[in-house]
Amino acid sequence: MGSEAMVPEWASEPCIMGIDEAGRGPVLRPMVGEDEFGYMLADILKENNVNNQGMRFDPGARTALAFVTLRSDGEREFMFYRNPSADMLLQEDELDLDLIRKAKIFHYGSISLITEPCKSAHIAAAKAAKDAGVFLSYDPNLRLPLWPSADSAREGILSIWETADIIKISEEEISFLTNGENPYDDAVVRKLFHPNLKLLLVTEGSEGCRYYTKEFSGRVKGMKVDAVDTTGAGDAFVAGILSQLATDLSLLHKEEQLRDSLKFANACGALTVTERGAIPALPTKETVLNALLEPVL
Repeated sequence: MGSEAMVPEWASEPCIMGIDEAGRGPVLRPMVGEDEFGYMLADILKENNVNNQGMRFDPGARTALAFVTLRSDGEREFMFYRNPSADMLLQEDELDLDLIRKAKIFHYGSISLITEPCKSAHIAAAKAAKDAGVFLSYDPNLRLPLWPSADSAREGILSIWETADIIKISEEEISFLTNGENPYDDAVVRKLFHPNLKLLLVTEGSEGCRYYTKEFSGRVKGMKVDAVDTTGAGDAFVAGILSQLATDLSLLHKEEQLRDSLKFANACGALTVTERGAIPALPTKETVLNALLEPVL
């Protein structure tokens, strides 16, 4: 029997909080249950200087729960308790569209596309952001057990594909979306590059990441660490690159500067897996910069 621990987090929260470590003043607008878990999450956000003023507490539904089973190599398996949970019940008229339009970057996943009314709220929020010229960041974050079927997951994830300015995707997700094609083949990856996309990122775990723009492409090596818990590594990676882009979007056209930013993002992801839990393990900007200064053995 392994040990159990309750660690507060949800979908994009580690990413949002990671951006805050870079001082970017993030805002998170989740829907949670009016229960112990919901209020605990609100407190965690407040303690980490995340603006949670738009948080909604639903008295009629519970906060979603996810149970993570860790293997000896730090990889994990998920079991979810929802149906319905409060996050699934977010209504379009509950969105603060003025707040969304003021953002510099709007980051989202695909889980909110699974059921109504949250699906319509998600689409409306993304449209408001896009129309206002906000930079859209998409991490599909495939959690197949939550979808009715593999086909519905594939269709749902791809339904908003062409609205994003930046997409982060894993090797496994490439195989899933392309019906089993080789994720290491650049020609396969480029099938997922749509005309409006500014940057496509493929994460490769400890090996680092690949990047694709209209002007250039390449690979950035990862930072080798002893993995304890890989939960939140992708979110930390996204937080790392978005914190850099929030400062300077012109990085998308400067390959050397983009590579430096991706080294930073790789380090964010690597350091996160050295401890248990996505939020407690998030490194500070200072920790990441110090790690990058250490000699590679």
